[in-house]
Amino acid sequence: MTYADVYRQWQQDPERFWMQAAEGIDWVTKPTQALNASRAPLYEWFTDATVNTCWNAVDRHVLAGRGKQPAIIHDSPVTGTRHVITYAELQDRVSRLAGALRAKGIGKGDRVILYMPMVPEALEAMLACARLGAIHSVVFGGFAANELAVRIDDCTPKAIIAASCGVEPTRVVHYKPLLDAAIDLASHKPAFCVIFQREQEVAKLTPGRDVDWHEFQYGVEPADCVPVEGNHPAYILYTSGTTGAPKGVVRPTAGHLVALNWTMRAIYTCGAGDVFWAASDVGWVVGHSYICYGPLIHQAR
Repeated sequence: MTYADVYRQWQQDPERFWMQAAEGIDWVTKPTQALNASRAPLYEWFTDATVNTCWNAVDRHVLAGRGKQPAIIHDSPVTGTRHVITYAELQDRVSRLAGALRAKGIGKGDRVILYMPMVPEALEAMLACARLGAIHSVVFGGFAANELAVRIDDCTPKAIIAASCGVEPTRVVHYKPLLDAAIDLASHKPAFCVIFQREQEVAKLTPGRDVDWHEFQYGVEPADCVPVEGNHPAYILYTSGTTGAPKGVVRPTAGHLVALNWTMRAIYTCGAGDVFWAASDVGWVVGHSYICYGPLIHQAR
């Protein structure tokens, strides 16, 4: 089918077009309508559905018998390491992290800031939030303390998940001092911070506030996926702030799922089991769409 054919199908019946695209998603409650125009010009997608992003990105592939298939390939030229995580391993890691966050009081609708480098744990944190119906806001790793503080005050996160450091070709970026300074600057204070300690730098934890990534997961009950409404926010991502104060862009869940699943096939011709690579960072929208969610939803790696 050519681009012109696809465009013609959409043009002739856009409602039917997107309802057909929605068939590629596992719904808890299936949508009966694609576009909700009841508040036009503020349009919403698949609002009468319920769904969970993490289920669609991870669990359904394990349930389908593809647990041994690679889900994430982390190949770092900076640290000289290569690490493959299967869908079954990812399900275990994400459900345990989500269970630990739940045990600390994180639930549906809570905001969680992620301040992470390009490591698999950043994707696990995003998916763990989605699993609980929490709303993540990824802040580009290494942003200065003031920029992080501005975002803390705007989205008022209940928790912050960060790494001890980032690693660049010629230096180690000290994340933890930046995080501490940002919290000092911000009016809003998170209830707790989860710190992923990297071998390149082990950070000093703040007693009563900071918990270690591995230690706080010990002995917790893994969390199941929490269904959310189609228009429930999946994430908040801030603009750069170069033209004023950073603006928090909210991406609802169901339209995000349907669009990403469709584009993996229709635009990138990516199929189940294919390897997909994107030149971005999880701190930017392309990293959200095509490093974390898109390939996993479409069962690529």
